Amino acid sequence: MAINEPAARPDNARFSSGPCAKPPTFDVTQLSDAPLGRSHRAAVGKSRLKAAIDGTREVLGIPAGYRVGIVPASDTGAVEMAIWNLLGARKVEMLAWESFGAGWVTDVVKQLKLDAEVKTADYGEIVDLATVDTDNDVVFTWNGTTSGVRVPNGDWIKPDRAGLTICDATSAAFAQDLPWDKLDVTTFSWQKVLGGEAAHGMIVLSPRAVERLESYTPDWPLPKIFRLTKGGNLIEGIFEGATINTPSMLAVEDYLLALDWARSVGGLQGLMGRANTNTKAVADFVEMHDWVDFLAHDPATLSNTSVCLKFTDARIKDGAAFAKAIAKRLEAEGVAYDIGAYRDAPPGLRIWCGGTVETADVAALMPWIEWAFEAEIAQTTEAA
Repeated sequence: MAINEPAARPDNARFSSGPCAKPPTFDVTQLSDAPLGRSHRAAVGKSRLKAAIDGTREVLGIPAGYRVGIVPASDTGAVEMAIWNLLGARKVEMLAWESFGAGWVTDVVKQLKLDAEVKTADYGEIVDLATVDTDNDVVFTWNGTTSGVRVPNGDWIKPDRAGLTICDATSAAFAQDLPWDKLDVTTFSWQKVLGGEAAHGMIVLSPRAVERLESYTPDWPLPKIFRLTKGGNLIEGIFEGATINTPSMLAVEDYLLALDWARSVGGLQGLMGRANTNTKAVADFVEMHDWVDFLAHDPATLSNTSVCLKFTDARIKDGAAFAKAIAKRLEAEGVAYDIGAYRDAPPGLRIWCGGTVETADVAALMPWIEWAFEAEIAQTTEAA
């Protein structure tokens, strides 16, 4: 049986959850003024790095007194830097509900060999936050990039806590309202919500985190690339544009363009609004079709960036093969690239709905998912 293709196609088929779609106004010629071939230690390099730091603070509304720094190795490097420098001073609780959070558990328990209390939840759920004691150090992922769930708010974090909260916010920053007064270390990367280039991470330290850094020395040696202090004092240069290793000035210029674009759409509120509108386009589609659902079980925890879907039709016998076939059909048609579920996650689709994606493109994609579903079901039925 022939299945008619939808009439409209997304103008931009890039729905990958990282690296993510560039801002809609991006043009590579806009990077022509990047100080290439110049030292990042020269005045021009340091000024561009400082502009990236200051722009991040401005757009995200990071409070005065918090340090903002550019670090190597993307969000992963920033998280590792935090846990290797700060943990071990007091009891640790590790919260994990998706692949990357599980990775931080492995590093803390098996590499640092700390006797951490580990709390986990299945994909599509988060742990019971009411059971978390923030008088302990707590490490968690705000938005589960691989599971499509997010922390709904920071109400569970005590304002007078004794511990530090270390938050991997890489798919939340610039799309969700982060409560800075509840977060002591926050990390993210350029390649997620703002669609920047890969390899660079950001770390945001509260005054409490700085106090811990300057008063506590971990028992393990720290590689040079992780060091945030020298002689018991914070290395302030990291937070003023003197990065630990050589950054790509081309990537820095690209990030500055992304920050300019963020300002043009209304800053953080505009970015959140765009992501919410994109997610609603998916939610409206899910509401109208009984063979697809969100991986997230609770609407209060539904991500507005990494939106994960699962197929629920009883005719599907091999969920993984079916989901891969759907993603393959969509890519072959040039209407959606890289939207298969993460390799460790339950089978399904993952659609990036962050602010750099246009709602018209999300809306245009939905009929194509229905087309691919019907075509694959028809093929499966015929084969049977």
